[in-house]
Amino acid sequence: MATGTVGAPAEFQRVLVTGGAGFLGSHLCRRLVAEGHEVICLDNFFTSQRINIADLLDKPNFELVRHDVTEPFHAEVDQIYNLACPASPVHYQYNPIKTMKTSFMGSMNLLGLAKRTKSRILQASTSEVYGDPNVSPQPEEYWGHVNPNGVRSCYDEGKRAAETLFFDYYRQNNVDIRVLRIFNTFGPGMHPYDGRVVSNFIMQALQGRDITIYGDGSQTRSFCFVDDLIEGMVRFMNQEETVGPVNLGNPCEFTIKELAELVVELTGSTSKIIYMPLPNDDPKQRRPDITKAKKYLQNWEPQVQLRDGLQKTIEYFKNLDMRRYKDPTKHTAHANSEKLLSTDAN
Repeated sequence: MATGTVGAPAEFQRVLVTGGAGFLGSHLCRRLVAEGHEVICLDNFFTSQRINIADLLDKPNFELVRHDVTEPFHAEVDQIYNLACPASPVHYQYNPIKTMKTSFMGSMNLLGLAKRTKSRILQASTSEVYGDPNVSPQPEEYWGHVNPNGVRSCYDEGKRAAETLFFDYYRQNNVDIRVLRIFNTFGPGMHPYDGRVVSNFIMQALQGRDITIYGDGSQTRSFCFVDDLIEGMVRFMNQEETVGPVNLGNPCEFTIKELAELVVELTGSTSKIIYMPLPNDDPKQRRPDITKAKKYLQNWEPQVQLRDGLQKTIEYFKNLDMRRYKDPTKHTAHANSEKLLSTDAN
């Protein structure tokens, strides 16, 4: 492969990005368009909207298509980034059957496209394939500790099934795959109502509401700034040494309580921190082993510290026109957990 910009192919590519108007997808599309590639952004706008990629709509090398990946899509492309799937509990639990279909059927349709066009395809898998891990940090060799029939299973098992499908297409049909396991990522472009812990805390702090911690706050997460994540993703797509899976995330671990306190400090908020019951199957610990990422991705590792990334994200949320956003789903994750507990008790 010819050499060029670090983490990017030297030659022109026709690239399909599914979920391209979402949080990660919009950042990826922006990166690829800036590099001069021809980009097709595919999205059904369940959890995203056109405003996320408004700055790209007049670019001659960018095309936006409203489409659901559970239906076949036809195009002539060189690379496919499959980022299509609701990625936060309040969204993927809203319609769990559709979430599972998006992960599996969407992957099958896109793998079929990759097979026909002989294009390289990257699956944006997730740290959720590890479930509530009993190993930390989580290496790619760890098979996980996942509940196959809980309220989070539609996403956890959907992504695990998608990985299986990717590797079967690789072994049986020689499809050129890349499987990436993404850990908690944050930054400008997050949906203010996506229910993720960073956006939740920032929105609550800016609005002067109580900051809600589920559990005692001792559970940990590792937060990777979006620019670092996209850099690693592009490098992974364009390297030739491994098909994966490869973890991508920040190995620096923080408790949820530490995150809440830092958000309060950086926003100057008067919000109080309150505690609520922990939902079912919520992982107690999440931390990536990024040994393989460093090995295969030109010594990739996160550059943006949590404090600096939070400051940029807070500034983004401060400047949002909230009239353009609505809460697309009810926050039913905890209600579902309580219902399940009640059913088990009976």
